[in-house]
Amino acid sequence: MREYQSLDYTTWNCVYHVVFITKKRKKVIFGGIRQHLGEVFHELARQKECQIVEGHLMRDHVRMCISIPPKHSVSHVVSYIKGKSAISIARNFMGRTRNFTGESFWA
Repeated sequence: MREYQSLDYTTWNCVYHVVFITKKRKKVIFGGIRQHLGEVFHELARQKECQIVEGHLMRDHVRMCISIPPKHSVSHVVSYIKGKSAISIARNFMGRTRNFTGESFWA
């Protein structure tokens, strides 16, 4: 049986299958970055009142089933997760502390 969630006047079950890739399909998601991204994705989803139901981190792409409430736009949630995770990767693994212009991790 499905687990429906509810807000004030609605009952919903909105689960989206989202796939996004690294820039130029470079195979860079492994080791420390892979462990770090798992934690970061779950924390960013919690900040937007979402829940990652299932997710897989491959070497060149990310697949996740994410439950997003109807009051949030899917594109805004996914762009928020992609943007903040790219900043986190730049800070922790690329030695950047600020000035992220010109850098991109996700396509």
